[in-house]
Amino acid sequence: MSFREIKELRKTGKLEEALEMANQALETEPDNIWNKRAAAWVYYDYLKKSSQPDSFDAFKENLIKIKSLQLPEDEKMVFDNLAWQIGSMVFGLHKLEHVDYGKINGLLDIIKEFHFTKPSEAYSFIYKAFHKGYQNWSKYLEFADWWNFENFLPEDYLKEEFKDKKIMAIAEQAYIAYSKKLLEGELVDPFGQERAIDKNKIKIFLHQLDKIIEKRPEYQYPPYFKAKLLLALGDDENILSSFLPFAKQKRNDFWVWEVMAEIFPDEKEVQFACYCKALSLKTPEDFLVKLRQTFAGMLVERQMYNEAKTEIQKVVVTREQHEWKLPNQIIQWTEQDWYKSATPNMDNKYLYSKHVKKAEEILFQDVPEEVIAVEFVNENKNILNFVKDKQKFGFFNYSGQLDKLQIGDILKVRFNGEGQDGFYKILSAKRAETDQASDAIKYFEGTLRVIYPQNFGFIEDVFIEPKLIQDNNISNGQIVKGKAILSFNKKKNEWGWKAIELK
Repeated sequence: MSFREIKELRKTGKLEEALEMANQALETEPDNIWNKRAAAWVYYDYLKKSSQPDSFDAFKENLIKIKSLQLPEDEKMVFDNLAWQIGSMVFGLHKLEHVDYGKINGLLDIIKEFHFTKPSEAYSFIYKAFHKGYQNWSKYLEFADWWNFENFLPEDYLKEEFKDKKIMAIAEQAYIAYSKKLLEGELVDPFGQERAIDKNKIKIFLHQLDKIIEKRPEYQYPPYFKAKLLLALGDDENILSSFLPFAKQKRNDFWVWEVMAEIFPDEKEVQFACYCKALSLKTPEDFLVKLRQTFAGMLVERQMYNEAKTEIQKVVVTREQHEWKLPNQIIQWTEQDWYKSATPNMDNKYLYSKHVKKAEEILFQDVPEEVIAVEFVNENKNILNFVKDKQKFGFFNYSGQLDKLQIGDILKVRFNGEGQDGFYKILSAKRAETDQASDAIKYFEGTLRVIYPQNFGFIEDVFIEPKLIQDNNISNGQIVKGKAILSFNKKKNEWGWKAIELK
């Protein structure tokens, strides 16, 4: 008896004779690798014939027999061929009307000790098969940990095409699935449906998630789930501080503001502002249906029926375009009297713009506000010159932040880093309280000393320009009160005080 003879019997379809010969060989020399190999291929042929769900028991039995042979790690060919059959069986099980996860669990328990080539097409096929029903599979995390996401092939990170449609890369699907299951938690009480998240597991996975976010910045969803996992990790005091650095990087993604709203479950105004900010961003309508529906609920609660109808109509249009089912909540709203009598707007942009500033302030609340004074305003370009003190001064664009500014106004500003050639970017800006002190503003009182023939003057160390003297109709020797701003004299290359208001 030889490996070659058994192989010939297999090839001619004489599996029973091949199996009998293989078993005899094993009885004689149970540790002979050629005998084990010969038996494994016979069992493989039997397994291949029963790779459909209606032959599951026979399939599993032959798989167990192969496992019992305890083939060494270098028998990759056997294991990789098995991978295709295992994957086919699992895909088949998922197609059944009622998926038997007990059978899938049984297969997983068997193949955990198999030595597949990693990475390989066959091994990726196994992942795709078991991934198929992850939503309802209690052992998905256990499977994914065993399979190990480090084993994806380069092509697994690329989108696929099916029936002329682009399908999300299986690697991205994997990270999303794992995140969802972590957030879902594991059953603590199967009868009460109580679940608990595994914070240690989340911390470990976040490192993996960071790698995929850095490696594949084009993936939209991993950053979203990173944010959700950070929220799940944090306690009430640390949630925001954990989330803010990441949120700043993704501030133009709508979902950042959706998640931000979750951080403030008891602060309705903040939530409202966050949803306004989310909807103010340029985003395909496909992604916004749930967000708009939630926001519509907020508007209904506030009895802002015209605005609510505006959002609801957008949801209906998008869902109908894609032939998506309308949620019961939407249907109920459209049947109510307030909806029928409401007059929708073209859009709610005006509403969003009223609240986005409140949302943005949350994002940058860990950046300290600095008190500055307005030194000059160019209304046409929305540019203002400012001075904080002798060390910090320059100019920035205030569009969308402030309006109707005047020289001498005191502002509270959050700067986005250091300035370049005097130009600064800002994160937020607002008017300071009326009694806010500033190193760049001082109030003075004294006797005016006019310098002729130039007609400018001084009150102690405060420079009074000729126009200000003329406009206020004051003269030399008069007692004058006023407000001055710190100003740099380029000609003299020195700092001084310049009056901006006289009384």
